[in-house]
This record gives sequence, structure tokens and C-alpha cells, in this order.
Amino acid sequence: MARTPVSGEQHVLRAGAYDAIIASVGASLRSLTHRGRDLVVPFDADEVRPGFRGATLAPWPNRIVDGRYVFGGEEYRVALTEPERGHALHGLLGWSDYSVTDKGSSHVTLTATIEPQVGYPWRVAVETTYALSSEGLTQSVTARNESATAAPWGVGPHPYLVAGEGLIDAWTLTLPAAELLEVTPDRLSPTRLSPVDVDADRFDFRSARPLGAVQIDHAFTSLERDPQGLATVTVTDAEGRGVAMDWDASCPWVQIHTADVDGDPQSPGYRVGLAVEPMTCAPDAFNDASYPFDTGVIEVAPGAQHPAAQWRIRAID
Repeated sequence: MARTPVSGEQHVLRAGAYDAIIASVGASLRSLTHRGRDLVVPFDADEVRPGFRGATLAPWPNRIVDGRYVFGGEEYRVALTEPERGHALHGLLGWSDYSVTDKGSSHVTLTATIEPQVGYPWRVAVETTYALSSEGLTQSVTARNESATAAPWGVGPHPYLVAGEGLIDAWTLTLPAAELLEVTPDRLSPTRLSPVDVDADRFDFRSARPLGAVQIDHAFTSLERDPQGLATVTVTDAEGRGVAMDWDASCPWVQIHTADVDGDPQSPGYRVGLAVEPMTCAPDAFNDASYPFDTGVIEVAPGAQHPAAQWRIRAID
């Protein structure tokens, strides 16, 4: 019997000039190429996934500050999975092994269940489908609440986009966001919603311009959308080649991270990709009552299924 790779069962998808590999642990996007060119930072099948690279983040993306939140009048505490900052990071399914329920040459559907536990006492069935076509790779995620009471919910992906070779500094970013969520410098705890011109050199990419040396690990909102309702982030190299990621109104937020969290240029993965994470809710959304803006936390009624949130990654040639 063949040994299962460290990152789980491997699902190879092909369509047109695109190839993708989905790893079952974390329902992770392990690799995506177009005509052999990387569109995301990959990792090896027999490698422990570097952090949350490519993972599906549920039932919350980003952080729950101090691992504490109030929902339905009750206070809950979840495990602090980001101990250096004292937060609960990226949900409960990042290291779960998803089961395959449907698979073809260009698509795969995976499922996992969040079992009731301390801090999150709801059973939620999660289903995600990756579908590859000549238009790129689309991922959709749905949640069904199998508990007797409403459950808080949020979801998002964690790909690191690649525009070309080398570091991100020379790449050009377009980010159609008018506001960002400011955070504390040490723990990245949300503080206030501000216009991107609060520090335009660092945060305002509504007009395409090079990333340069800026360091970003922030959530953005107030997204400009096209007539089809899509918000689009693009990253391109000096020749104009690169990658685009778009998503619909199911995700009113997007986290941008320049992959330099420890500030060490010698660390693996330092500024080799740009994390673009569409999110159905803001960081710390489970603490919605603590903020003077709508964080987007979703309440899934008992027995109900939340409609799919989805996003797409495609090549720019």
C-alpha cells in the first residue's frame, strides 16, 4: 500500500494551459501553474505545509483576539494557536484531512466536519470545490450547521500569489480598496477602520504601482467592483505578466500580507509571494459587538446551509 504524503491525498487537476494540485490536509492549494509558470508559491507533497500557505480557513479566517469572543450572549474561549501574539489564528480546519466526495479531471470536492468542542460547540459540515477551467482556478466553500443553535461562521483562502521570479519588491500591485483596518504593531490586533490614504505610500494601491519595500499585513475593505460585482487584485512583473485574483460580494474584505512577518531576509519564503486572502468577515469578526463597523460575522441558523463563498485565481499574460 502506497504511503500517503505528509500533505495528504493529492488531487491533480488539468484544464487548458492550467495545472493545479490540491492537498487534502487543510483542503490546500499546493500548486497552480499556467503554461508551466507558477501562479502561487508551491510546496512539496511530502512537506509539512509552511504555515497556512494555500489552506482553507474556517470557521474563521484571520484572528480571534486573545482567543475570546461573545456570541449569543455567551462567552467562549478557543485555543491560542498563535502563541507569540496570543490569538486564535485561522480557524479549526487548517490541519484537518478532508475527504473526497466527487472528483473529475478538472475538479474535486472535499468535505470535513468541525465537531463540537471547547470554544466552538457547534457541528458544522464544510464542503469545498476546486474547479479548473480555461479561465483559471475557482474555489467555492459552503457550510451547513448541524447543531441545534445558530453558529458563527467565516471563511477565506490563503494563497501566496506569484507574478514572476525574485522578490515581490519589483512587482506592481493593484488593490481596489478605499479603507483598511489598522492594527497594533506588535500583536496585529484591530484598532480602527481608516481610509487608505492615512498612509498612502504604504496602503493606497487603487492605481497600479510597484510594491517596493512596503510591509503590509492588514485587512482592506470598501472594495471597488466591476459591473459583474467582482473585486480584483492584480500582481504583475516588469513585463506585464502575472496573476489576478477576483471574488464576488460574498467576501467584502481581503487580507494582504507581504510575507515578511519575522523581518528576516534569510527566512524561507521571505517576500517570494504576496498573500491575497478574500474573507467573508474582518479579523476578530466573532467580536463584532466590540467594533463600530460591521465585521461581517455570519450566523448560520440550525439546519441551514450558508451559500457558497468563492474566488478565482487566473493568469495575466
